[in-house]
Amino acid sequence: MTDAGGPSDDPGAPRAPDPVLVAAAAMVFVDEPSAPVVDPEDLRHLLDVLRLRDGELVAVSDGAGRWGPCRVAAGAAARGARRADPAGVLVADGPVVRTGRPTPTLTVAFAPTKGDRPEWVTQKLTELGVDRIVPLRTSRSVVRWDGDRGAKAVGRLRRVAREAAAQSRRTWLPEVTDVCRLEEMEARTGVRPTLADAGGAAPGLDRPVLAVGPEGGWDDTERAAFGATVGLGATVLRAETAAVVAGTLLCALRSGVILPLA
Repeated sequence: MTDAGGPSDDPGAPRAPDPVLVAAAAMVFVDEPSAPVVDPEDLRHLLDVLRLRDGELVAVSDGAGRWGPCRVAAGAAARGARRADPAGVLVADGPVVRTGRPTPTLTVAFAPTKGDRPEWVTQKLTELGVDRIVPLRTSRSVVRWDGDRGAKAVGRLRRVAREAAAQSRRTWLPEVTDVCRLEEMEARTGVRPTLADAGGAAPGLDRPVLAVGPEGGWDDTERAAFGATVGLGATVLRAETAAVVAGTLLCALRSGVILPLA
C-alpha cells in the first residue's frame, strides 16, 4: 500500500488529480480495489455504453480513499456485460494507492427545489469536491421530502453523487445525509452551520458548514438562531445556484485555488 495525494503542507498550493486517474477511460467503485468485482450497472456502462476495449485503463476505488489502476481483461469486451464475469472483467495494473482525505471536511446543506434541480445541485457539489451534502428542511421550504418520498429522493441523490464522483475521479465518495432541519445539523456534523445570506461576511474555512436556504429565504427565527452569516456575492442567486456557489468557494479555498482575504 502506498500513500499519495494527501493534503498539501502549503495551503496555497492547488491540488490536481493523479495523472493515472485523469488518463483512465473510466472509474468505478468496488468493495476491494485489489480484487475488483464490478457492479452489474457499472459493468453495463463500461462494456455496453462506453464500449471499452481489451487493455483499456480503468481506475477502481472503494470510495474511502483507496484506489488502483486496472485494465479491461482480454476477451471481456467481446463478451459484453450480460456474459461477462463481474470478478474477471478488470485486472490489476499497479498497486493500490491510499489518498488522504482533504481537510477540513466541507459541508453544503440546501433546501431542495422543484423538478430535477436537487439532482443537478448534488452532481455539481460532488464534482467540486464537497464532502457532505445535506438536503435541508426549512420553514419556507416549498418542496417537502417526508416519509417514503423523502427516502426515495435521497436515494436518487446518492446515486447521482456516486455517478458524479466516478466521472470526476473522486476517490472519496461524498456523504449524502437524510433530510434534516438546521437544528439537527450540528449534532450530525459536529460543527455549527453558518447561513448563506445577503450581506454576510466573506466565506472562509473557519466556517466549513454552509447552509443555503429555499427560494423564499430564511425566516427571522432561523436567522436569529444561527446569528452570523456568509455572503455569496453582490447579486441575488437562485437557490440551486447559491448552493453550487457555496461549494465552489469552499472547495477553492481549501485547495488554494483562491486565497482567503487577509
